[in-house]
Amino acid sequence: MPALKPQPETITLKQYEALPEEKRVEVFDGIVFDMVSPSQDHQTISMELLTILNTYLKSKNWPCRVFHAPFDVKLNDTPLTIVQPDIMIVCDKDKLDQKRCNGAPDFIIEIISPSNLADDYVRKLYYYKNCGVREYWIVDPRRKTVTVNYFEGNMLNIQYSFDSTIKVNIYDDLLINFSEIADLLNI
Repeated sequence: MPALKPQPETITLKQYEALPEEKRVEVFDGIVFDMVSPSQDHQTISMELLTILNTYLKSKNWPCRVFHAPFDVKLNDTPLTIVQPDIMIVCDKDKLDQKRCNGAPDFIIEIISPSNLADDYVRKLYYYKNCGVREYWIVDPRRKTVTVNYFEGNMLNIQYSFDSTIKVNIYDDLLINFSEIADLLNI
């Protein structure tokens, strides 16, 4: 008979909120996972995408807002699940309470760090899909790919190279030319 493994201790929202501000973690089903600091290429990609998305949303004068990490998203209360996506768009202002987004953002982008491949490709894909995120992009600087997961209608899972122009599926007219971003990277 196999030995029972001890279960990791789970955390509550109150305990999470008591963590030091400088401690960057995410919580999945009540279990805390430390986050690594982003690389220069990660930050370059993040800033470029954030600028493109923010400019687009402002031009449309829509209620949607773009946010970047560190900004909490509470996907579930019990068991507690809190993530800090690299970039997100939230269109329902009632989900925002000055501290975090409570519920699924409409659009999320995660930029891969070498130490978190499984988190973004497997764990977060599962949670984002099942919690109501409409579209989830995984940007992988090492592989020079963008994986687009669109969870509405005819669900999509398409991988693009960094020389592609990619449509944001939740909008009719937003295209992002990744080759312009790739030109700024050190890879």
